[in-house]
Amino acid sequence: MNSGMTKLLAGLAWAAWLNGTGATAAPGPLPLRAEQKADRVIVFADNQLFTEYLFPDNEKYPYFFPVNGPRSGKSVTTRREKDYPHHSSIFFGCDRVNGGNYWQEGLERGRIAHQSLKMLAAQGERIAFEQTCRWERPGAEAPFDDFRVIAITAPAKDRRVIDFEVKLTARIKVRIDKTNHSLFSGRVAPDLSVRGGGVLINAEGEAGEKATFGKISPWMDYRGRRGDQTEGLAIFDHPKNPWSPCRWFTRDYGFFSPTPMNWLDKGFVEFEKGQVIHLRYRVLAHGDNPSREQLAADYRAWAEKP
Repeated sequence: MNSGMTKLLAGLAWAAWLNGTGATAAPGPLPLRAEQKADRVIVFADNQLFTEYLFPDNEKYPYFFPVNGPRSGKSVTTRREKDYPHHSSIFFGCDRVNGGNYWQEGLERGRIAHQSLKMLAAQGERIAFEQTCRWERPGAEAPFDDFRVIAITAPAKDRRVIDFEVKLTARIKVRIDKTNHSLFSGRVAPDLSVRGGGVLINAEGEAGEKATFGKISPWMDYRGRRGDQTEGLAIFDHPKNPWSPCRWFTRDYGFFSPTPMNWLDKGFVEFEKGQVIHLRYRVLAHGDNPSREQLAADYRAWAEKP
């Protein structure tokens, strides 16, 4: 298939979902509240469960699940799918870090372990908390400590936002070898995936795994029909992140991630002891069927914040 036909099909797929327009979001933010437990933070929007941020001792890394859609109340993400059970909804991890695996199954191969959590705002228009984690592996020195700031908002009835900021500090000299398993990632629910009838699209309007894999884009969006409604999930990659603009690892079964470690020029990257890697991402769970232009405007507004 030539590039012209690919772009035409992408445009038709996008138009089919949007019916030619993007819906207008209802005005005004929703009230939020959070409950802090020993191994999770539970967040409600307008007294309805939105998400849980989980960090129990028996998990590979902290992650968000469910991430409930604004209209259906069903999660727009999934976890424990049979094909790749390590894809835990929305998560942050990395393989091939000083020989350790902080991505796939097996705690003995490496684990991002919760250390402490401080709630900054537990109710109102914004939920915020800080977390510290240590990247641990039996019999090996810990390569990283990380410090996370997570903020959650519901700026409109049909929108939920997760802002994820992390600073990785190298405790020793760290080498990450080329890997397609790296950093911030999402796995959408099967009914939103391309295989399930959904649409995956990037900022250029290219659609599906074949057209988007390895392409540079500031954001990507997955969406699909749920009855007479459309819900979806977008991931924004901040322009000040190292390796930005980043290439994306995409799959029609529902996985997408801005994955810099899969395209390293030298086949590896090294960090000196004490070096800090600062990363920022935004997740938008939407039920307002935003157009590509709306998502681009949303991205610019976020990226231009100081």
